Amino acid sequence: EMRAQSERFGAEIMSGHVTAVDLRSTPFAVQMGGETEQTRSLIISTGASAKLLGLSSERTLMGHGVSTCATCDGYFFREKPIVVVGGGDSALEEAIFLTKFASHVTVVHRRERLRASKIMQDKAFGNPKISFEWNSELAEIKDVEQGVVTGVVLRSLQNGDAKELLAEGVFIAIGHTPNTSLFRGQLELDANGYIEVGRGSRTTVSGVFACGDVQDHVYRQAITAAGSGCMAAIDAERYLESEGS
Repeated sequence: EMRAQSERFGAEIMSGHVTAVDLRSTPFAVQMGGETEQTRSLIISTGASAKLLGLSSERTLMGHGVSTCATCDGYFFREKPIVVVGGGDSALEEAIFLTKFASHVTVVHRRERLRASKIMQDKAFGNPKISFEWNSELAEIKDVEQGVVTGVVLRSLQNGDAKELLAEGVFIAIGHTPNTSLFRGQLELDANGYIEVGRGSRTTVSGVFACGDVQDHVYRQAITAAGSGCMAAIDAERYLESEGS
């Protein structure tokens, strides 16, 4: 429906994989599928990818009990035991949120103390539905053969001992990586690789705008991404109008 609405207003939609961009001069060059498109302005909305542990069972069971978004999927785990992997503010925020639904939440962390802020730690430690597995890593997610999460295997980083926990949900909360490799060396990025924006959605290159999770490591919600997309569209339109005058 949104695509049809866009096309009614004159938008041309092309599908393909962008392999390179050249933002050194205008018009900008966007290479896609062996062809190069020229454009006077560019809106970047490539998002950020959740970091994963790298387990084969993690990918196999993604969407079948494994998730990277508590606000998206928490409702599906009512009265079920859940494991959250991570030790930062995001991990504890997810764990606390999931206690609204889960029977119990176990936070698995590689160290013996959390990286999260004291406020978030106090909230988590004070929640009777949250417990912690310290100095541990997630070694395996069960059960691939059944096609759903039934439990996890933890490995102690102190002595290598294995331990099994019952769980019907596993939430990976070890951070995100912004999808900005195409723009390195051409746009200013922050220390974590997110695109720097100012005065709305403007990047450090005139005529290039960024919206959504590629420039937002704080909120990362669909509604805030959509709002920033609207901002970028308005900024791009005004830029093109000023360039044409």
